[in-house]
Amino acid sequence: MKLHDIKPAPGSSRPKKRKGIGISAGQGKTAGRGTKGQASRSGGVKKAYFEGGQLPAVRKLPFVRGVGFFNPYRIEYAPVNVSVLAEKFTAGAEVNPDALIAAGLTHKSDKYIAILGNGDITVPLQVTAHKFSESARAKIEQAGGSVQKIEIVRGHRRTR
Repeated sequence: MKLHDIKPAPGSSRPKKRKGIGISAGQGKTAGRGTKGQASRSGGVKKAYFEGGQLPAVRKLPFVRGVGFFNPYRIEYAPVNVSVLAEKFTAGAEVNPDALIAAGLTHKSDKYIAILGNGDITVPLQVTAHKFSESARAKIEQAGGSVQKIEIVRGHRRTR
């Protein structure tokens, strides 16, 4: 046995293709690069997002309206109208985010609750939420209920 007789185990590795070494291998002359053009020359392949000198789409994104910008500190509210509260809850009931979810008025527990003043309320309720419109606050208090605001922790990074 000599050094040139030593071979790896069958199927363990494949030899590297030696491009540009003679015509018999099928990879001679142009070595699989085709003829002429930028890609056929050494150092000719550009970055994946290169678009021939035009501003690449990736760099255009910040300027396209509504695309590319995401404010991580934006607070999303789930709106609930005063008229719906009057329909779903009885007099003297405590209305908080958990009660609203249980009543089916909001379906996402990860959002903050905003009470809006659309409609009328005659039932006195103890409403606890993250935000109130001025008209909603006035209508709830006029009906004999009370309003309590839940403080929002600022700086908490929320995802889309």
